[in-house]
Amino acid sequence: MSATLVDLAARVDRPTSPLVTYYDLDTGERVELSGVTTANWVAKTANFLIDDLEAVIGTRVRIGLPTHWLRVVWLLSAWQVGAVVVERDARIAVTGPDLAADEPERVASALLPFGVRFPQPPQGFWDIGAEVPSHPDIYLGLSFPSADDEAIELTGLAGTHADLLATPPDPRRLVLTEGDVARDARLLVAACRGGGSLVLCRGGDADAVERVAVQEQATIWTPTV
Repeated sequence: MSATLVDLAARVDRPTSPLVTYYDLDTGERVELSGVTTANWVAKTANFLIDDLEAVIGTRVRIGLPTHWLRVVWLLSAWQVGAVVVERDARIAVTGPDLAADEPERVASALLPFGVRFPQPPQGFWDIGAEVPSHPDIYLGLSFPSADDEAIELTGLAGTHADLLATPPDPRRLVLTEGDVARDARLLVAACRGGGSLVLCRGGDADAVERVAVQEQATIWTPTV
């Protein structure tokens, strides 16, 4: 496996099996992305990052999306282009429909099913649903990060590409409820390396999450002490 996080989704052990499954327990939405489908979304988003947002190695990106399949896509896309996932002092911010961002470059998702665009363009923001799908699903960048380039700088998780790739692999299918970007980043790398997958749940209550776990034959993730 490569010494960087580039093409991480495309290198999963079971590319046609689910890598990310997303549930909105309040609306009934369910989205399932295989390794191949995730890699296609990542390539499109990475091309958007370099073509429209002029991201380069070391560009700081703040991902303000909730626990959602697009959070996974943006983590992988940032690493693809060599950007650093941060929580402050970013040039590019990615947010949901709350439009909570004041960085120089602002990107937003309506978080509607299938990643569709806002009904009305959000003023001052790039609309993920309008901009990303038209980009090629093969990454066209010419510059790639090295193992020693910084990949993430968050409270509780910071390091280079090599540091993140030292994350122990995890073959489990894990159910995740709302959590921070650092948790999702760590568990995403572990799943990609170990042949596991993530089931992301927003909304609902504990009983609804338990039903998802049973349906998906998955384990509800709990933090270790």
